[in-house]
Amino acid sequence: MTFGEILRELLDENDLTQKDLAADLNMGATTIGNYVRGVREPDFETLKAFAAYFHVSTDYLLDFHGSPERTHCEDELLRVYRALPSSQKALLLEQGKLLLRMNKSREKP
Repeated sequence: MTFGEILRELLDENDLTQKDLAADLNMGATTIGNYVRGVREPDFETLKAFAAYFHVSTDYLLDFHGSPERTHCEDELLRVYRALPSSQKALLLEQGKLLLRMNKSREKP
């Protein structure tokens, strides 16, 4: 995914407009629009501001994975998990474990 696509996804998930984000980060709305459309890319300080604002890593924003086995989906799952309250984290883990058990039972002949 591109930075712009990831930024658009974060805006949508947080029910924010580009104008809202621009106001919160003291930036121009057109600058945010250019980032979303992929016309421009942020400098390091701006990238760090986005990461802090959305509580994600700069690696997540850049869709960078330190190893070939790691994917954007895995990073997104971790981001979602960290954003949940403790009680919902436990529920998400239990649902994941249930999916694993279901898949293992389907693999048996």
